[in-house]
Amino acid sequence: MAGNTPMMRQYLEIKSRYPDAILFFRLGDFYEMFMDDAVVASRVLGLTLTSRNKNAEDEVPLCGIPYHSSQGYVARLIENGYKVAICEQVEDPREVKGLVKREVVRVVTPGLVLDGFNLQPKENNFLLALHKGDDQMGISCVDITTGEFRVLQCRDMDQARSELLSFDPREVLLDDGDRGEQVLSDLAPVLDGRLVNRLPEWIFEEDRARRLLQDFFSVSNLSGFGCDHLDTGICAAGAVLHYLQQTQLGDIGHLRALTPHSSNQYLVLDAATRRNLELTSTLQDGRKKGSLLGVMDRTVTAMGGRKLRHWISYPLTDCAAIWARLEAVDEARLRSDERERLRMALDGIYDLERLSAKVAMGSAGAKDLVALRTSLERLPQINDIVQGFEAPVLKEVAGDLDVLEDVAELIGRAIVDDPPFVLREGGLIRDGFDADLDELRVISREGKGWIARMEQQERERTGIGSLKVRFNKVFGYYIEVTKSHLSRVPEEYQRKQTLVNAERFITPELKEYENKVLGAEERIVSIEYDLFQEVRQQVALQGARLQNTAEALARLDVILALADLAHEADYVRPVVDDGTAIEIEDGRHPVVERVSPGERFVPNDVRLDTEDDQLLIITGPNMAGKSTFMRQVALITLMAHVGSFVPARSARIGRVDRIFTRVGASDNLASGQSTFMVEMTETANILNNATPRSLIILDEIGRGTSTFDGVSIAWAVAEFLHDNKRVAARTLFATHYHELAELAVTRERVKNYNVAVREWNDEVIFLRKIVKGSAGHSYGIQVARLAGIPAAVVERAKEILRNLESGEFSDEGQPRLARERKRSRPQASSPQLSLFSSGDQELRRRLEEVDVTVLTPLEALNILDDLKKML
Repeated sequence: MAGNTPMMRQYLEIKSRYPDAILFFRLGDFYEMFMDDAVVASRVLGLTLTSRNKNAEDEVPLCGIPYHSSQGYVARLIENGYKVAICEQVEDPREVKGLVKREVVRVVTPGLVLDGFNLQPKENNFLLALHKGDDQMGISCVDITTGEFRVLQCRDMDQARSELLSFDPREVLLDDGDRGEQVLSDLAPVLDGRLVNRLPEWIFEEDRARRLLQDFFSVSNLSGFGCDHLDTGICAAGAVLHYLQQTQLGDIGHLRALTPHSSNQYLVLDAATRRNLELTSTLQDGRKKGSLLGVMDRTVTAMGGRKLRHWISYPLTDCAAIWARLEAVDEARLRSDERERLRMALDGIYDLERLSAKVAMGSAGAKDLVALRTSLERLPQINDIVQGFEAPVLKEVAGDLDVLEDVAELIGRAIVDDPPFVLREGGLIRDGFDADLDELRVISREGKGWIARMEQQERERTGIGSLKVRFNKVFGYYIEVTKSHLSRVPEEYQRKQTLVNAERFITPELKEYENKVLGAEERIVSIEYDLFQEVRQQVALQGARLQNTAEALARLDVILALADLAHEADYVRPVVDDGTAIEIEDGRHPVVERVSPGERFVPNDVRLDTEDDQLLIITGPNMAGKSTFMRQVALITLMAHVGSFVPARSARIGRVDRIFTRVGASDNLASGQSTFMVEMTETANILNNATPRSLIILDEIGRGTSTFDGVSIAWAVAEFLHDNKRVAARTLFATHYHELAELAVTRERVKNYNVAVREWNDEVIFLRKIVKGSAGHSYGIQVARLAGIPAAVVERAKEILRNLESGEFSDEGQPRLARERKRSRPQASSPQLSLFSSGDQELRRRLEEVDVTVLTPLEALNILDDLKKML
């Protein structure tokens, strides 16, 4: 450092405190980056890389960006996984002799973006901390753009994985010890693509975390927040707060409470279920469009969009609370005129949650305050309409609405309608708001008139008709006279500048006026900035009122959106009760029917309970609609628990505590799990955690292994779900193993259903209707042909199928998979084909004794198992 300039020494000292961030170092109207930061930033941002001390041994790479357009550059760096430390000049350069003091005012990371291109309006931007305790997993997350600060505890890693997917954080904090390493390993697939920061273990210590949280909220304990008992969760919350205090060096007082998040209040959805049901994003491309949220989201505000996402991710389980939401949706649906007026009024409201957060943190500009004012001006109209509703939830919204007329009036009196983006150039404050400012503006405005009068006066006095009084930033005010009239210049004129064809002069009177006017303009800018900060601080003091009103508007927006959807899509109000029956008449898949408008959707009925119709075995060919049917039952059940109307003619939903799904096949190569291992792991989770209150969707169990193994596993799983009283969950079980239909004979609560099809000239026609009974065929070959499998392969498959269906062995003991052609008989010594050797008399005797016409599938499998053992 010794050989550097004072400014570079200042830069290096500040940079040493933020080694893992790109430092935006404020120099006048630019943010400059030096050395390695400059090299990285120039590459990522496409900036021209230049240098200080060119052609010297100590050449320093540098690049820069205009400070007033920094948001886009910061966003691109964040998107590429970098942190950015914003270093500002904290002194006015005009008032300081020597080096201006600079400090980092904020560190921007993916989880701590306040505004700009990295924020999605209808999605939270969470920073989340995970801490593994002895027998619990603590989680805490914060969204500094809205002020939400939550804490919870999970019983195991599976629940933590589910919560992580639900919160979908941009940034995750872990300790740098062994426990953090285990979390990182166990959750590797869901942490992929997120910025993970490892913090020292001491930051997660419980005693330290409690003291930090209590000091921040100015409380003696955390009981008032209802989370004092969440020891492991508090460790995570303490880490979150520590990280905020280290990176957000301004005020974070808009975090007003630590809210406990209890899974007992909500219908539990594990990670596989959230993924398989495509609740908020699709499996194919991860986008909102095509998901349940994509269909249901008719909210008109960003706050409402985030609230709806939360409701879908965390459906209720309390019947009274569900009923209250349904009652509000129903009233809003019936009162269409008021609903439309409210939606139109809400449509002009900006994101009050994020605006109030920016105000509280001192990052709001004048345009943000104007957006806040225009939003608040709509509240009286909204309040007048909402006061007329009767549903308890809407009455609660009306009670929580604060129209904030005083805040709107303050901003309206102080800030002009169209202020500039830059705060230190004036033009922010209205006339009439401050007397001193008005007086200075009069002086400044009269300057033009005074100049014009002086110019006319001097022309008359000197007789120089071309004399001009002008101003520029370099020389200030001056009198300009062409050289042809220099002989007429009065003695009191003082020469200031010589030009080719003219001379410029100054007079004592003009100099005095210059000092007065220029001083006024500088003071105007300074006073305006000070007044703006005062107004912003007064608005910040009303942060709690703003947050409460924003929360009420978000709830109102969601209720109106659900009512609009119910009206337009012909949804019905479900009955959600404490019974165990799920009875849906003419149910429809909420997404499929919307994304395929050209094809008439075929509705279906279903009845599930824990007494007579507990486990439905559903058979039928691929593409016939088994998966669509099962998913629509799960989605209708979930929508009812959200408090939404549902796509059906009628629906009675017995309360559900969890929805499980086992659908499809996928590898988890990152953790060394094959397709079949993933399938078995998900199945094990269901069998170990389901209750009679659960709803289970099983789509093909046992398909990732051999046929005999697969049938055996599927059969045993179905028996367990029926026979085990601890589980005995309402279950839809789709399978291509037709043998499972036999369960309905031996198990009283098992029922067979299939997807109806019709055959016509070797073609299969899917009727999409679920009917009683089991399917006779899988029609896999017909589906293969529809998929474009070559005709030769299709015909050969038919031949093999006929041989298999007529008997596995020929009279000579050869497999009937072979074509009808001469081929040498396998030798008895061949271990692979010894099953078909005609010399094996014991096997032949056993096979001849079997009467295949009376065998059940299970008995056939048992015989084959015995034969395997003999081999």
